[in-house]
Amino acid sequence: MQTLSGKHINLRALEPEDLEFLFKTENDESFWEISHTQKPFSKFLLKQYLENSHLDIYEAKQLRLIIEENKANQPIGMIDLFDFEPHHKRAGIGILIHTDFQGNGFASEAIQLLVKYSFLHLHLHQLYANITSDNEKSLLLFQKQNFKEVGIKKDWIFSHGNFKDEILFQLINEK
Repeated sequence: MQTLSGKHINLRALEPEDLEFLFKTENDESFWEISHTQKPFSKFLLKQYLENSHLDIYEAKQLRLIIEENKANQPIGMIDLFDFEPHHKRAGIGILIHTDFQGNGFASEAIQLLVKYSFLHLHLHQLYANITSDNEKSLLLFQKQNFKEVGIKKDWIFSHGNFKDEILFQLINEK
């Protein structure tokens, strides 16, 4: 059973060839709010990141995978596990699908694959996501994947001169 391969997409490790994709994505200011970025990344820094991407999730405490469309074998987004806590058996999950590829079900499929991988191979008990209250697409996406709203962090994100609430979602593995 291939847990990282789906009907329309695959989740795969970062490759050196992903440098241009990462550079374009990480420097797209429209994504900075969700990635908590405040400045552009240099190709040099991203190249170093790629060189260290082989580190095990237990060492790096994070895992970034490229979401690749099966038909064209091209990267269309990224999905991350972050704040990995093996003792507490939990990790945060974040996803980014390039605007050109949104609305095709790729994000839902990517989350399903990563959830299965996280529970089956990493033996996690729970995943969580932090989503700003105005990000309606992401709120709906995670709700559709059975993540449950468990709390609201008031005025948590400062963006474009305003504070935004951030909603905490959890998915607990009941097995």
